[in-house]
Amino acid sequence: MDAISISRSELREIIRETFVEVLSERKDLIGDAVLEALEDLGLARAIEEGKTGEFEDVGAFKKRLDARLAGAS
Repeated sequence: MDAISISRSELREIIRETFVEVLSERKDLIGDAVLEALEDLGLARAIEEGKTGEFEDVGAFKKRLDARLAGAS
């Protein structure tokens, strides 16, 4: 197999085009990433609340998080 030589700017453009194409074809990836980020924020908030000595059941936390996520969409 022969080696291919491309410039840094050509490589950058190829990567950019590929990234845009993947995001265009797989919009679910963006939604999944946003949902994951919201869950992480909710967990971080719960951890901070837990540091105050007020503990919450996992099931109750998930219900609150689901309600907030449902209200956000």
